[in-house]
Amino acid sequence: MKKKILIEGMSCEHCVAHVKEALENLDKVTSVEVSLKDNCATVETENSNEEIKEAIEEEGYDVVKIEE
Repeated sequence: MKKKILIEGMSCEHCVAHVKEALENLDKVTSVEVSLKDNCATVETENSNEEIKEAIEEEGYDVVKIEE
């Protein structure tokens, strides 16, 4: 399932890399794209929204909304 995650707190490419790595480390993720310009990530995953939110927030960023 493709999900779009709106994220607050990313300010540079290092932030993008941290969010991307956090999402890629989840077991059921098959693809990840993170956009600093749009402050969002798009993932193809079977993970729950709670698992996704937890992974991103552990890196210090805020999940505003997850759209399916």
